[in-house]
Amino acid sequence: EHRGRLQAVAYRMLGTPGDAEDAVQEAWLRVSRADVTAVDNLAGWLTTVVARVCLNMLEARRSRREEPVGMQPPDELGGQGLGPEDEILMADSVGLALLVVLDALTPAERLAFVLHDVFEMPFGEIAEVIDRSPAAARQLASRARRRVVGAGAVPETDMSRRQEVVSAFLAASRGGDFSALVELLAPDAELRADPAAVRMGAMAEVTGAEEVARTFAGRAQAARLALVNGVPAAVWAPAGQPRVVFSFTVSGDKVTGIGLTADPDKLAELDIVFVTKRGPREAGSSPAEAGGSLN
Repeated sequence: EHRGRLQAVAYRMLGTPGDAEDAVQEAWLRVSRADVTAVDNLAGWLTTVVARVCLNMLEARRSRREEPVGMQPPDELGGQGLGPEDEILMADSVGLALLVVLDALTPAERLAFVLHDVFEMPFGEIAEVIDRSPAAARQLASRARRRVVGAGAVPETDMSRRQEVVSAFLAASRGGDFSALVELLAPDAELRADPAAVRMGAMAEVTGAEEVARTFAGRAQAARLALVNGVPAAVWAPAGQPRVVFSFTVSGDKVTGIGLTADPDKLAELDIVFVTKRGPREAGSSPAEAGGSLN
């Protein structure tokens, strides 16, 4: 049942289909000898087992100064147990360039980055895998993220353009420029909010450029441009404390989706750096600038 996802985890960790298959097979041998009747979250437990196997393989590869060969782009994994959802996720998040950059990271950095940024595993669980504290796991992922972005696995021009689009969207929202908002949104753009944001007054789901534009026109007065896990976004942070993250999905020059995240546990897992005219600044560095209301 979980093999496709575990194969995807292992591929991102190890970089080759063959090594990924070996890791999943080794995990299966370990699981077959274990009593899993008391395991509440089997998917999470299996991911942890595969991650530990991958970590051991990466450390062994590093100690032997072994260079992986035969590294293939993600579409070479077709037919190896991945479901359509896994294949889409893999195509979106792992290209050959990213795998090359990941190979330059330490095993712990690579594991922390992949498990958190790609599979959204909490740092508390990652810490158990790498035998570090949650704070250390967060630092490893942040350091790896900077190296991934800095090495161009995410093209700097694309990131810059994304930031321009998000910045323009915020400006149009604050100014109540309905036409500009519609122009920035794809016709089928969607707004989705998590349950915590809904409890704060947001709509759970809004579909269509005009409807999304109406939702934002004249609002987001206190939302600030930020990099969230290295990606341009907006954050509402009264008194310097992030309360809502606005994530943007951008295709070309259009916003195709906006997600509102207000769940405190999820917010605590995010690496947030505010962007100002004077350059990036860590979240919470200026409560006065971050103050205000969500609307």
